[in-house]
Amino acid sequence: MEDKIKLKSSLIEACKKHHAETIKNLKQEMDEHQQMANDYGPPKDRYDAFRSQMLRRRDIFAEQLQKANQELITLNKIKPDELKSVVEFGAVVITDQQQLFVSVSLGKIVLDDVFYYAVSPNVPVYQALKGLKAGDTARFNNNNIRIIDVF
Repeated sequence: MEDKIKLKSSLIEACKKHHAETIKNLKQEMDEHQQMANDYGPPKDRYDAFRSQMLRRRDIFAEQLQKANQELITLNKIKPDELKSVVEFGAVVITDQQQLFVSVSLGKIVLDDVFYYAVSPNVPVYQALKGLKAGDTARFNNNNIRIIDVF
């Protein structure tokens, strides 16, 4: 049980670290595009698109930053010491095919040479496994997935 809590804590921390790096990079991109727009100065004429393009890119990065911050808030809701018995948000799911961490969509996370996939509750594989427990089998993409453990 202590190993499961430690693993879940490590997964949460890896996801948070990934998000912290993403947030840092997005802020840097926003600042760069704002600075380029500022350095360029006001539009030279009404057809001058460079400044507008830089500000649009800044706004795109701002939207991505907002999403990353939202996902970080979502990650902070997961309690590492709260072990789950069914597949639900915050669960680590070990199947005969892969290891999943139901949290936010981040893709592959490697811990101690083992691959885990951070998936959101919105992905189809989660929908197929939702509510199941260890020993249950689900059908997904014409494959049977057997759940070995949930915590």
